Amino acid sequence: MTNLELAAIFRDIANILEIKGENVFRIRAYSRAAQNIESLSEDINDYIRDGRLSEIPGIGHDLSERIEEYASTGKIKIYEGLKKSIPEGLIALLSIPSVGPKTAKLLYEKLKIKNIAGLEKAISANKLQGLFGIKEKTVENIKKGIEIFKRGKERMTLAQAAYLADTFVATLKKLPEVKMISPAGSLRRQKETVRDIDILVVSKQPEKVMKTFITGPNVRDVLAHGPTKASVRTKEDVQLDCRVVEEKSFGAALVYFTGSKNFNIKIRQLAIRKKLKVNEYGIFSATKRGRKGAKFVCGRTEEEVFKTLGMSFVPPEMRENNGEIELALKNKLPQLIEQKDIRGDLHAHSTWSDGGNKIIEMAQAAKKLGYSYIAITDHSQSLKVANGLSIADLKRKKKEIEQVNKTLKNFRVLFGTEVDIDAQGNIDYPDQVLADFDVVVAAIHTGFKQSSQQLTKRIVRACQNKYVHIIAHPTGRLWGTREPYNISLEEILKVAKETNTHLEINAFPNRLDLNDVECRRAKEVGVKMSIDTDSHETAQLSAMRFGLAVARRGWLERGDVINTLTLEKLLKELKK
Repeated sequence: MTNLELAAIFRDIANILEIKGENVFRIRAYSRAAQNIESLSEDINDYIRDGRLSEIPGIGHDLSERIEEYASTGKIKIYEGLKKSIPEGLIALLSIPSVGPKTAKLLYEKLKIKNIAGLEKAISANKLQGLFGIKEKTVENIKKGIEIFKRGKERMTLAQAAYLADTFVATLKKLPEVKMISPAGSLRRQKETVRDIDILVVSKQPEKVMKTFITGPNVRDVLAHGPTKASVRTKEDVQLDCRVVEEKSFGAALVYFTGSKNFNIKIRQLAIRKKLKVNEYGIFSATKRGRKGAKFVCGRTEEEVFKTLGMSFVPPEMRENNGEIELALKNKLPQLIEQKDIRGDLHAHSTWSDGGNKIIEMAQAAKKLGYSYIAITDHSQSLKVANGLSIADLKRKKKEIEQVNKTLKNFRVLFGTEVDIDAQGNIDYPDQVLADFDVVVAAIHTGFKQSSQQLTKRIVRACQNKYVHIIAHPTGRLWGTREPYNISLEEILKVAKETNTHLEINAFPNRLDLNDVECRRAKEVGVKMSIDTDSHETAQLSAMRFGLAVARRGWLERGDVINTLTLEKLLKELKK
């Protein structure tokens, strides 16, 4: 059993309960449990083994029993019964943006649509429009939703890929026969979405490695099985390839299988000019030496491969042939930001709004990560769906933060808010209230379908408010659910630079917003970033790694990110 597998089941249960019109609190419990399990940094099986399931936010006695039942039997009785209570395939309709439970139920009852193929056929036959409030615009949104869903099925988020890879790598690492091991491919380059996963291993007993790999956790099918290479497909329908290579070739193989394709082409061209040949087995001289071919030069480590080519080491996140090779040849690559540079998280929620942990718990978890501060930025008053805080609530929350800070050494909880930007670009709290916050994070949560001009104007107006420090998740995208809304980033960057407003790289796995291209552009313009997790539970604070991945792919250095500053310097930066 894996975290992703269990989370998918709980999400299915929540969706079925919603279709059936069951108790909303029960639906939320399963939905929240799915999200929390998916974001765990530890294996769910470790929680079961150690009797720590109650430590997971939202997992009470009943859900603990469901988890243990699945771990011991491979099934959850209530889930099996719920699946039989609705037509097979109907759950899949809920995965499509713009198709909610009521719509899914309506489509089945009136048109007997019970799967995506049937929905596409009905749309082509123009059967949806006019069906109990379904208008032409709704049909268009459903069509777009199907496209988004299909793209999401083709690829997985970076977080999902990292979790699966970590699971397999951890299993293989336990083998004494494994000397070196590393993921490769787009996962190692930390792309925001990944199609499949490559793992490279050094071992003198490849047959033992292959056997362990194909019988590993969550394997559904074995696609290929040879002496040094095997391919499997997981229960989540993800393909993993594992290759065993010689130790002398491990570095060259890592370069080759990490890619990107365009980076490798440029590297081969560079080698040819030096009368060398580079491939997954190593670097070779171009001079033939009898039957054995070219002379082996090096290949054990990536560092020696790059050094032989006259380059400094290129971090995997930069290997896209976007100018990094030319800089590496001049030893002028940027010093990319690292986890150790991060001193705090400036966007996190507590039980005061829609979070699952108290302020003290969020603070203790952040301190445990080595941070020196965290901003608790609960939602503002107009966002009722997220239990937004009234002005009276804010006074009580601030008092609690002051009490918490008295109990903590070498750590500070910052009084913050994630304030809503309304349809005209107004900020949810009046200026006299905003002035009292340490950190003001502003965000759009409604009106996503406004014109580009309107959406851009809203964010621009927020930047022009002297009390707004950070624009959260600026393009509003949710992977596999919602496309980025249409804004003029160039106009926003111009105003953000003028007003010293910072843009967020939201590290939450389904957001990663801004993306790498956008944050590299922000760096070029001179706009500083804030890498934040938007955590609603303590476990989600570990998602910082995915925001860092985006930042590194965007060539960001420590000086480009404000939450690398000490607390004293950060507060000065926010007051500029």
